Amino acid sequence: MTLLLGPPSSGKTTLLLALAGKLDPALVVAGGGEVSYNGFRLGEFVPQKTAAYISQTDVHVGEMTVKETLDFSARCQGVGTKYDLMTELARREKGAGIRPEPEVDLFMKATSMEGVENSLQTDYTLRILGLDICADTIVGDQMQRGISGGQKKRVTTGEMIVGPTKVLFMDEISTGLDSSTTFQIVKCLQQIVHLGEATILMSLLQPAPETFDLFDDIILLSEGQIVYQGPREYVLEFFDSCGFCCPERKGTADFLQEVTSRKDQEQYWADKQMPYRYVSVPEFAQRFKRFHVGLQLENHLSLPFDKSRCHQAALVFSKHSVSTTELLKASFDKEWLLIKRNSFVYIFKTIQLIIVALIASTVFLRTHMHTTNLDDGFVYIGALLFTLIVNMFNGFAELSLTITRLPVFYKHRDLLFYPAWVFTVPNVILRIPFSIIESIVWVLVTYYTIGFAPDADRFFKHLLLVFLIQQMAGGLFRATAGLCRSMIIAQTGGALFLLIFFVLGGFVLPKVFIPNWWIWGYWISPLMYGYNALAVNEFYAPRWMNKFVLDQNGVPKRLGIAMLEGANIFVDKNWYWIGAAGLLGFTIFFNVLFTLSLMYLNPLGKPQAVISEETAKEAEGNGHSKGAIRNGSTKPKDGSHNSKQL
Repeated sequence: MTLLLGPPSSGKTTLLLALAGKLDPALVVAGGGEVSYNGFRLGEFVPQKTAAYISQTDVHVGEMTVKETLDFSARCQGVGTKYDLMTELARREKGAGIRPEPEVDLFMKATSMEGVENSLQTDYTLRILGLDICADTIVGDQMQRGISGGQKKRVTTGEMIVGPTKVLFMDEISTGLDSSTTFQIVKCLQQIVHLGEATILMSLLQPAPETFDLFDDIILLSEGQIVYQGPREYVLEFFDSCGFCCPERKGTADFLQEVTSRKDQEQYWADKQMPYRYVSVPEFAQRFKRFHVGLQLENHLSLPFDKSRCHQAALVFSKHSVSTTELLKASFDKEWLLIKRNSFVYIFKTIQLIIVALIASTVFLRTHMHTTNLDDGFVYIGALLFTLIVNMFNGFAELSLTITRLPVFYKHRDLLFYPAWVFTVPNVILRIPFSIIESIVWVLVTYYTIGFAPDADRFFKHLLLVFLIQQMAGGLFRATAGLCRSMIIAQTGGALFLLIFFVLGGFVLPKVFIPNWWIWGYWISPLMYGYNALAVNEFYAPRWMNKFVLDQNGVPKRLGIAMLEGANIFVDKNWYWIGAAGLLGFTIFFNVLFTLSLMYLNPLGKPQAVISEETAKEAEGNGHSKGAIRNGSTKPKDGSHNSKQL
């Protein structure tokens, strides 16, 4: 277990991201440095499955309990090579005539089982991290009270170690925690490292002395260069050899972070026989290469690692270690669990729909609805348009529900828990039963009360269109959330899409009045297809088609046809199925667009280091500038982050 120390903006996060293989591929490392695991370069295996980068922010689904969070993580990560190792061990034991202890044999078999909903590995991890006391407590978020901040940090760690990952890069995990909680977490991680033969590189800003003493090795980073890398017990000896001494009442970690600073370095100068002069970071780095720890490290790294010595289970070479069926099952279970935890939203939506349907039924009351002339037909057009708009806005809740889950999805996607479509398929399919119920409720309350065409086939055709409109709306708002990725931007973008669809849908501005350069918007508006299909289904009923009115030339014309022409609606009766197919096509298109946005888009906002102009000029003047801002990230100019130092 190694502690990564360094002053702010020294490159700790960049180093951790580089080791985890999470730096932007477009960035070019100056100096030709590279990272390898057991002799394999990052492109030759899957670093995201071999190692895990844990940021200082805790991102979890607030509605899930601690145990459910870890169980889902275990199901997505699988057991790795545990099953194969267990099979090989059983074969060798049988060949050697060894009879294993029943308890040990049962534990190993239980932890190597894949696809179980409640894993023994989860219970084991909960016990190690001290989370068994809150296993059935929801994690919580800004709106729900849940576990404490320290417990959330342990849940973040538990998500990773519950799987086969044995290398963890942890960035500032003590943010917002007191020293006692930090010590407890690091103590748990120490047990994981020593008992589970894992490797952890952890950066902490100002660890307490008792926390500092838990680490085996120290890496001191400053200005993008490694000043010291080696056993903890030799770090003070190295600085003593450089003429600097840590005072008795000064914490070693604080001393290490200040001794390379131009402002704080002088107070630690201990060689009274020589006058003090500022020792720069490059000088420290050169002296470390001549220190016995640095020489030993140089000799060790000078020999390339023999790939043949690497066990096949040490690295992961496949993106997803669990079958697609198991991933889908886990994702369906999680989505159904979240639906049950958020059942109030769906109950409230149904109640809201009933109330609006009752209002619509009283506004367009059947006793006041007639079918004798064109004016009566336009009243029915208004009722159909109201049906279209209400069911369109019924899917607006998908916008906020989707955006709140995106941070957790991005974390799981980057960790290769599952592909994007495994997230979207349950999201879409499990909404269908609720949409069917809401469609039936709306049509049952409004259809015969308003007095639409009483034919049974037209009733069910109307019901199908309402269902397709709701599905299209849900897909539209999901796609908007996936593209915008922010609540403020998504609400603005969603309003923009709705405005375009409404204006160019053919009912606010009839088709004949839409300018030629905007006519394409009419054909891509999904509301146009729903509007035309609803109208054709209604006005082709016998009660409209068996009545005649005179046109402008005095020629008799069927009332239904005249009504459709007067509203600038297509008069072909096949437009019902064209409209239904259009709504279905837009539903598929929006959900595919949502999936693609999850696959290729990253969260909005990218953290980057910002330094003052004075600091930059001073660094350039002294020749100690080690970074150049390139694409929003800091990269070393002198190649100090070479493969040997990493």
